[in-house]
Amino acid sequence: MELQIADSLLIQNYINGDERALETLIRRHNQRLSSFIYSKVNDREITEDIFQDTFIKVIRTLKKGRYNEEGKFLPWVMRIAHNLIIDHFRKNRRLPYFEGSNTFDIFSIIHDEKLNIEKQLIKEQIDEDLVLLIEELPKDQRDVLVMRMYKDMSFKEISENTGVSINTALGRMRYALINLRKIIEDNNIVLTN
Repeated sequence: MELQIADSLLIQNYINGDERALETLIRRHNQRLSSFIYSKVNDREITEDIFQDTFIKVIRTLKKGRYNEEGKFLPWVMRIAHNLIIDHFRKNRRLPYFEGSNTFDIFSIIHDEKLNIEKQLIKEQIDEDLVLLIEELPKDQRDVLVMRMYKDMSFKEISENTGVSINTALGRMRYALINLRKIIEDNNIVLTN
């Protein structure tokens, strides 16, 4: 059985002039990187292009001596690929037009999640974190907050559903937000990117 040379040693060998060391690195991480890129762009040709561009950036960085080895070669390469995927979506967005006219339609860009894949991933993470935080609220506050924020109910509808006055529903909402802010501050939680 062949002993596998560590990524860090292969990088050092490549920097010292051994071109085959880079080939070994590319072969070693080819499947994982290609799968990652393809999962985001869903196109074989674009995947190939981004894969090539990723390793062009890797080579340039290594040749300039700018790579800081911390035993994290694959995560570093994945980050480069991720940034190139985002660049691809930014550069190649087809500008949508209103049907039957040549007027540019900004609203369809706003709603196109693929163009904003990074923001979408961040939003999903924040939403997941927020759901966990809301679970920590007292039940009466949690119910009002969920009805208002997630079910888009008016305070009149919330009042009818919970059997309390509109003022009580408003008060519970206010306390829910105050308590949520307190939970976030007490736990040093950051809900932005």
